[in-house]
Amino acid sequence: MFQQGLSGLNGASKSLDVIGNNIANASTVGFKGSTTEFADLYANSLNGAFGNDAGIGVQVAKIAQQFTQGGLETTNNPLDVAINGGGFFRQVVNGAVEYSRNGQFHEDNTHTLVNAQGAQLTGYLADKNGILQYGAPVPLTLDKSDLTPVATTTANFHLNLSSTEAVISKAPFNPNDPATFNTRSNVQVYDTLGTSHQMTTYYVKTAANTWDVYASADNKEIVSAGVTAAIISDPATIQARADYQTAVTAVPPNPQSVIDGFAAAYAQAAGTAMLTAETNAGATQPQLDALTAAFDPNTGVGTIAGITPDQIDAKLADAVTVPPVRVGTLVFDKNGAVSAAGMALLTPPQSVPFSVALPIFPDTGATQPMTILTSFNGTTQYGSKTNDQGPSADGNSAGAWQSYQIDQNGVILGQYSNGKSRPMGQIAMANFASVDGLTPLGNNAWAESSSSGQPTIGVPNAGSMGKLISGQVENSNVDLTSELVNMITAQRVYQANAQTIKTEDSILQTLVNLR
Repeated sequence: MFQQGLSGLNGASKSLDVIGNNIANASTVGFKGSTTEFADLYANSLNGAFGNDAGIGVQVAKIAQQFTQGGLETTNNPLDVAINGGGFFRQVVNGAVEYSRNGQFHEDNTHTLVNAQGAQLTGYLADKNGILQYGAPVPLTLDKSDLTPVATTTANFHLNLSSTEAVISKAPFNPNDPATFNTRSNVQVYDTLGTSHQMTTYYVKTAANTWDVYASADNKEIVSAGVTAAIISDPATIQARADYQTAVTAVPPNPQSVIDGFAAAYAQAAGTAMLTAETNAGATQPQLDALTAAFDPNTGVGTIAGITPDQIDAKLADAVTVPPVRVGTLVFDKNGAVSAAGMALLTPPQSVPFSVALPIFPDTGATQPMTILTSFNGTTQYGSKTNDQGPSADGNSAGAWQSYQIDQNGVILGQYSNGKSRPMGQIAMANFASVDGLTPLGNNAWAESSSSGQPTIGVPNAGSMGKLISGQVENSNVDLTSELVNMITAQRVYQANAQTIKTEDSILQTLVNLR
């Protein structure tokens, strides 16, 4: 007799439990609200005829999770990540896989991305070259080691060399004399140790549609720079520098006059090596005389008190001048484009890219020289003004990790002190045929079940996976106003069922009083 009312009380109580849980988690990031679904109850009869039965109450058929999109809120943490669309973060806790919409992550002491409960975010790691290694998702442990230096091997100069420029009449080319060239373009390049150098190309118009190209390394024409760099591999110079260093570090200390004697010996060795290289480079007699005077044993750089080998190198380098050698010649066709056919007719025939050997001086310990394939893609010769449209080169210096950012595809990009960026990993995501069938685990996590089906693993912003937004979190999808209205309704239902029981009790009491 009381069955209907009691089942109604139980159903209304369960509904209030769900509403209360929704309200309690209205501020929980990634929380998905639930609703209570009911079904009526009938008692089975032996003959199966129950069309006139009143029913015996109600039962809770299902507590259904609502996987609708929650609102997004901006935070100041780049590791806070919101999913805008379908899918879940794939996490691992003690070897067990779980899924979550809560994107509040941080690094633990091993640089692994984890949430507040210690669940490890999984994805795909990148190798030392920033190439993502796809396969089975693994915990995202970020490699924050320094970015290794990469030597420059290619460069491209993109200019418009005006066809109206005058043919240069002053010779020979001198990088320090603007009257000997029409224009120049600079690009930063890197040696094998990541030390930056300045590569400059100079353009000298010699005839209509024809331009000679020269190059310099760190503002010194490359042939002259090669002469100065000769001391790096000269045995006598290497030994003289070692002798100087031994004298400087002797215990007890040597008098300055003794150290100056070793400096003078170094100046003679270095000057002699440069003079030999300068002679081999075709230097004129005045050019040879200028260098000879620079290391004269009576008046040259070796006679300066307190001078060091590095200072001697710089002064001798300033005295080195040899006839420049062009690295190549550009020929343009009548439409203003670089003409491969025209360059093939030169003596000797030429083609781009030019192979440019850049000497490194002073010595950094890197591979000598830097060989750079120099292209001129996009370079034109139009009638408009000469315009440098921006050179480019590969390579980079060493860089220390500074920060990271996560793009909408889930790629974690490391930002380094040398201005470069490199992928460190990519977040993996999962989705299910029936998200309603997921089993809640608490801590904003779910587990797969037979009802949900097996997960589909993928990457953000592809297929059924939503895109990721860094620096934001997905708020609870609970509508607090609606939940408060639902609570009032559930309260009325509870009161009504209680009144049903009260009425049934009154009727039963009347029957008892009939005796």
